[in-house]
Amino acid sequence: MAERLQKWLAGLGYGSRREIERWISAGRIRVNGQVAELGQQVNGDERVLVDGKPVRVVKRLQKQRTIMYHKPPGEICSRKDPEGRRAVFESLPRLRGARWVSVGRLDFQTTGLLLLTTDGELAHALMHPSAELAREYSVRVYGELSPAAVQQLLSGVTLDDGVARFDTLTVTAGEKMNKSCVVTVSEGRNRIVRRLFEAVGCRVNRLLRLRFGPLALPRSLEPGRYRDLTDAELRQLREALER
Repeated sequence: MAERLQKWLAGLGYGSRREIERWISAGRIRVNGQVAELGQQVNGDERVLVDGKPVRVVKRLQKQRTIMYHKPPGEICSRKDPEGRRAVFESLPRLRGARWVSVGRLDFQTTGLLLLTTDGELAHALMHPSAELAREYSVRVYGELSPAAVQQLLSGVTLDDGVARFDTLTVTAGEKMNKSCVVTVSEGRNRIVRRLFEAVGCRVNRLLRLRFGPLALPRSLEPGRYRDLTDAELRQLREALER
């Protein structure tokens, strides 16, 4: 059964339909040796190249798959790294006819809940700024986290890419210069938690993501382990996007 090229590639986990449409417009995709066109349909038997690399389809997944992974420190969320560091994808199950898409990223030393899916459309929706899904973190900081600094972090801090703020910030333990906090933030800008604390003179020594939207990191899921989302959890994610 033929379907539009961007939908077919999104179903294989290459990205969202809108993103792939931009690739087509930029001439980055070829079908049977010809530059692809917007609206072009494929049935899966064609030779498709993305940036010169063939799209290998062994067997199209009948059902998309979404997992939660407890990311340990010392792993990156990119597929390639010039420094040769370990990638989270090395710890995940191998797929045939699809690939994992990371729902946002956690930096090298940040740990905790990371969602990955073969559904490019779902990944795009979860990462889109309009979704405003809260991310909750446990943070260990070093510095003078005064009441005034806490209020500033909640009111808004000007960073190099615009104003940002925490939705909530609760100091849970610690004294003097070392404190433990739980924060929530409803956006996924790069290193947003670390940069916010740095803006008020504090350094993050430990960062653990506890929750993404309605899903919390299970205590039973050990670092370096993953599990598939249940049907109920997938419904919770989709319902959160509709609010």
